Amino acid sequence: MSIERWEIASSSQINFTVRHLLFSKVRGRFTRWSGTLQVPDGDWGRATVDVAIDASSIDTGIPKRDTDLRSANFLDVERYPDITFRTLYVTARQAAAFQVVGELTMKGRVGEVILDTESSSVTLDPAGYERARYSARAAISRRDFGASGNVAWDKYGIMIGERIDIDIDVDAVRQAAAAVSFLSDVHDLTVTRG
Repeated sequence: MSIERWEIASSSQINFTVRHLLFSKVRGRFTRWSGTLQVPDGDWGRATVDVAIDASSIDTGIPKRDTDLRSANFLDVERYPDITFRTLYVTARQAAAFQVVGELTMKGRVGEVILDTESSSVTLDPAGYERARYSARAAISRRDFGASGNVAWDKYGIMIGERIDIDIDVDAVRQAAAAVSFLSDVHDLTVTRG
């Protein structure tokens, strides 16, 4: 069996959205993360991805809010510096759409998450490298992962919604077989963003 390894390019993004004050949405992202993507025998239906996110890199555009999100009420980054995801299995649905089922670990809690994933293209870039582009979406309850902090807002209820919508855009570059063979003898090919 041969293993294709793909480098996750820096143009990839991990974004999220959560309701705020019941009316509006807060949008944010994580700016530092690392990951590996492996495809056995070129079969994306058996592909695996392992990602580690630096929880302290959360960025909603408002520093004071980001500091609160890093606190023990939410991500507790001092005790739990990483958020991780690893593939359990892939379920094919259509030619370009499939589900990636994996384990998400946040604040020491592990939960199964389903990523609805779609391939937009596998093409050659101007430099001659093969690129695969994927988008993925998921929804989780932050309380399931211990991020239960909130503020009551008079008679209207809570200020921050429980549901977190996650949007991921992956731009992956296939690594040369010879380079992969050499690197795999030394260590796993790990791609770092940030």
